[in-house]
This record gives sequence, C-alpha cells and structure tokens, in this order.
Amino acid sequence: MAGNQMTEADVIVLGVGTCGEDLSLQLLDAGLSVIGIEASLVGGECAYWACIPSKMMIRAANILQEGRRTEGVAGHADVRAEWAQVAKRITTEATGGWDDSFAVERFESRGGRIIHGRGKLAGPRTVTVGDETLTAKIGVVIATGSQPAIPPIDGLDSVDYWTTHDVISAEELPESLIVLGGGPIGCELGQVLSRFGVRVTIVEAAGRLLPGEEPEASDSLAMAFEGEGIDVKTGDLVVTVDSSGGDIEIVLASGEKLSANKMLVATGRKVDLTGLGLESVGLPTAGFIEVDERMHAADGLWAMGDMTGKAMFTHVAVYQSGIIAADILKKEHAPARYDAVPRAVFTDPEVGSVGITEAQAREQGLDVEVAVKRTPYTFRGWLDMSMTGAIKVIADRKSGVLLGASASGPRASEILGLLTFAVHTRAKLDDLRSMIYAFPTFYGGVGEAIGAYALGVQTVLDPEFEGLQPIS
Repeated sequence: MAGNQMTEADVIVLGVGTCGEDLSLQLLDAGLSVIGIEASLVGGECAYWACIPSKMMIRAANILQEGRRTEGVAGHADVRAEWAQVAKRITTEATGGWDDSFAVERFESRGGRIIHGRGKLAGPRTVTVGDETLTAKIGVVIATGSQPAIPPIDGLDSVDYWTTHDVISAEELPESLIVLGGGPIGCELGQVLSRFGVRVTIVEAAGRLLPGEEPEASDSLAMAFEGEGIDVKTGDLVVTVDSSGGDIEIVLASGEKLSANKMLVATGRKVDLTGLGLESVGLPTAGFIEVDERMHAADGLWAMGDMTGKAMFTHVAVYQSGIIAADILKKEHAPARYDAVPRAVFTDPEVGSVGITEAQAREQGLDVEVAVKRTPYTFRGWLDMSMTGAIKVIADRKSGVLLGASASGPRASEILGLLTFAVHTRAKLDDLRSMIYAFPTFYGGVGEAIGAYALGVQTVLDPEFEGLQPIS
C-alpha cells in the first residue's frame, strides 16, 4: 500500500532497476514483504535511457531507411525526417517524461515500500539509507547496476559531452556528431542520428567496429556505414579534446583533427562497488561482486546484474533475478550458466551472436570447424536484396556440438533465437541438419551454412561456398 513506512521486511532490494523490480514483484506476488531502494528511477537504465527508448529510435530510423530504399524496387518515396516525432514518442510512451511514479505505485500497491536514495550495507541483513536503518529477515539483494565508463582523455572533463542519457532525451539534434566508441551503443545511436540528418563520425580505438564480435559482422557494418555516409575511424586513439572554439575538436594519435557540434562518449560501462558497504559483510570493494551458481555473495546476501560481471545485458540480469527468486522462495531452478549468453546489436544490418567466436576458439586451442555463409548469397537474403551480412557457425570437430555462432544481416537478432537454443542445449550439427527449415527464411541461412538442405541449388547463388572448414 502507498505510504508504507516499514523498516523491516523479508527482503531488501538495493537497486530497483529492471532486474530489481522484476525480483521484487515476484517476491511481493508470492506474499513476501519487500523494501526497494533506488537512487534514480524505479525501472532503471533499460526502461528510461537504454533498451526501450533506444529501440523506439532505431525503429523510427529503420522506417526512414526503408522508404529511401523504395527507388528501383517498388516505386518512389519522398522521405523527410522529423526528429520531433521521435522525441515526443520517447517522452510520452517510453519514459512517461522520466517519471517513475507509475512504477512506484505498481510496487507499493502490492504492499512493498520504495525509498528513493542511496542505500548501503551496514552489516549482515542490515541496510542504511539516509537516517534510516532497515533490516531484512531473509536477506539483501544488490542490483545497483553500472555507469558510463568515461576514458581519461586530456581535456574531456572540460567539455560538455553527451552520454546516452543526452541522446535519448534530446529534443533537437546537432548538425554534426563525433561518436567516441564503435561498440554496440556507439554504432546503434550513431546510425540512428545519421539517418535523421546528423553528420556522424565514429572513432574506435580497436582495429574494427564491434571488436568483440566476429570480423564478418564488423565488415558488414562498416560496409553499410560507408554506404550511408557515416565516417568511421578505427585503430586510432583520441589524445586531446577541446571546445574553446565553440565546436568540439579532437586530435587523434595519428595526428588527424576532427570537429563537430557535439560528442557522444560511448566507450562502455563500469561498476563502482565503493559506497555499498560491502566491507561490512567481509566482501572486497573493487572489481565485481563474486557470486555462486545461485547468485549468493555471502550469507543472506545475493547480487545480480552488472555488479556480478557475468555479462552487462538486461536479459542476463533478469535471468539472474529468476534464479534469486527461486532460491528465496525455495523453488527448483537450474543453476546459473553463461556459456550461451546471446548478444544482439540493433544496427542495420543487425548482429546476433552467442557462445565463443572463432578467435576465442583459436586462443583456447580447440579442435573446431567453421562455416561462413554470406547473407546476400542465402535464398532469403538474395530475395530481400541484402547487400551485407554473414552467418557463421563454430562447432567441435569431433563431437559436432555447436560452440558458437553469429549472424549479421536482416532479422539477425531473431535468427539468434535458434542459435542460442542450439548452443544452450549443446546441439550437434547433425541435429541442425536433420531439421526442416521453412523456405525461404533468414534463419534458413543457418541450414544453408551447415549443408542441411538444397545442396544442389545453393550453388546457383553461391558457387564458391565451401561449407564447414577446419581451423588451420
């Protein structure tokens, strides 16, 4: 009920982002009492600043681009971008004007209590927030998330740079933008703003975009960005930043100078354990919180989400919240495992990956075989006039068990469902070959890559395709 002022509860949840809210609602619906402590907005980063509003932006940008692709395929289209419509939808539909009162009401209507503030452990099953001391009969769950990682670049701290929060809440767009970081967030948002008329330059220190993914995915994205007029600088570091002349100017290690109206810093995220009181329960205050397969960090203490260092994805955090809920409610649940964590990048082309990459297989000295099938040479890719993308599978050569896979191209995040299930269940290539694939489909490209069907007519589109090959 609203106005609940309880100071003792069955469970105290420190951080009520997506996974903290999910866990709390499960426990409340099961009849437990819960106090949630949140320093920002109930619902967290995903709901207000990341997953949800960014995908609204991406959907809008993709609609624009589809209109621009009409010529020569279906007729003619006059496409004019209006960012104001996107900004309005984000404010009214996605974030409620960055007001969490509805989420608070949802929580407290179930009998829980929300406290806005920064809580910290003060010993086993004890939390302080402001002047209050709270106690948990069962235990405490830490889920305080992560923050943008800002690199130590000379002059950066004196510049009014953007983070993802500024992009998501922008009512007007700049004429030009430098994106510092060519990872998933930098690529997604950079492409969105480019499609709305912003002149975008992406700077990535590694040798390619999406350096954590397969090179085929990086190449596909680089080709798409070049076609859309997005300037990409890879393998170069930013050494200085300055805005004394009005625009933001950067100097790269190569000596090249770039300038733009704004700069988005998208160089990843970090976890800060200081201020959480972990020392009061004998845990270190640096790095990540170590947890076991049931998400236990100590007696009466669980942790989930970015704090655990397993994988900084909302879907991993919510997966972990389910394990903690089952543990607290004494229900059966499989122990946590992270060998089949799906990764999706919602650029155009999309990128979806799971398991190990070919490079990781090499580093681990595994005896594997690899197949790469270019998306334009799959049946559905050809029909849809896909210009870039690839499907890649990595399997143990002796057992045939799928160890990793990736897809880049249209609907890659949906193809990822099949690939993740296969890696998660330790499916063998023979299992995937014995399936019947709907034709023509994008996921059917997986079957084409491993030789599951149409071995004869495949050669019409892709006469040089060699199928699975051992790593040499």
